[in-house]
Amino acid sequence: MTERPFRVLFVCTGNTCRSPLAEAIARREVGRRGWDGEVEVSSAGVAAGEGEGASEGSRVVAAEEGLDLGSHRSRLLTRELALDADLILGMSGGHVARVIALAEDAKVTLLGDFARDTPLGGPSVPDPFGGPVDVYRETYRALETLVNQTLDRLPRPSDVGEDRP
Repeated sequence: MTERPFRVLFVCTGNTCRSPLAEAIARREVGRRGWDGEVEVSSAGVAAGEGEGASEGSRVVAAEEGLDLGSHRSRLLTRELALDADLILGMSGGHVARVIALAEDAKVTLLGDFARDTPLGGPSVPDPFGGPVDVYRETYRALETLVNQTLDRLPRPSDVGEDRP
């Protein structure tokens, strides 16, 4: 019997800037760690329009870093998505609160809190939407650090089975 992958869901507002970047960074890092098929990453937005592409700034910065957001399509966070995830990481406290309001049993926390293993007070990831490309670069750098810290906190999935965080 094949165990289902550990599912990580990144959540922001519109699912066009921060969460798609976090998803792309995490996909690359999951591959580098040899966790393909063991960890599945995706993203959604608490106020997303369905099917929108990633923002231009996110696409530009992703391309500079060797990532492709060309096929990304936004999706609205639903109760089903929230409950299906093993770990939901919000970009801000407002995103975490929205997830809890939608699905109070969801396993959700602020990305900065989980990444830094702090109960409260980790950094929110500022929204670069509408800003110049340099703001997107800053967001990318912050996400790269937080995503790697997050993955460092996850035990190798095949070593722990169902006892994952």
